[in-house]
Amino acid sequence: MQRLSELGSASRKEAAKLCGYYRVTKSGEVRVNLGKFYEAVLAAGGLEVQSSEKEVNAQSGRGRSPSYRVKVHQNGQIVIGAAYTKAMNLKPGDTFKIKQGYKHIHLYLIDSDERNGTAAE
Repeated sequence: MQRLSELGSASRKEAAKLCGYYRVTKSGEVRVNLGKFYEAVLAAGGLEVQSSEKEVNAQSGRGRSPSYRVKVHQNGQIVIGAAYTKAMNLKPGDTFKIKQGYKHIHLYLIDSDERNGTAAE
């Protein structure tokens, strides 16, 4: 807050740049990060702002969170992404039985015993 009052009549963008909230791109262009600057100003004033889900995931290295929706591709295939298979503890080679429901499908994991034809009755 003290630094802002020292800057006087500088524009918001210039103030953010002078406070270090910028980066220089590979092409030499200066990009000012006003969002982080505003968060810092609010935090200095005693107001903590929660980060967005996207930022939390980026900080944890997990990428974006799964939407639990898939689309049928042009070739008629449905691809289940790694986020879903990891969440369900699936391994390569796991087999499913597909049952059609009303407006949805169910995937039932087939036990390894059942796949080998030795399922208990």
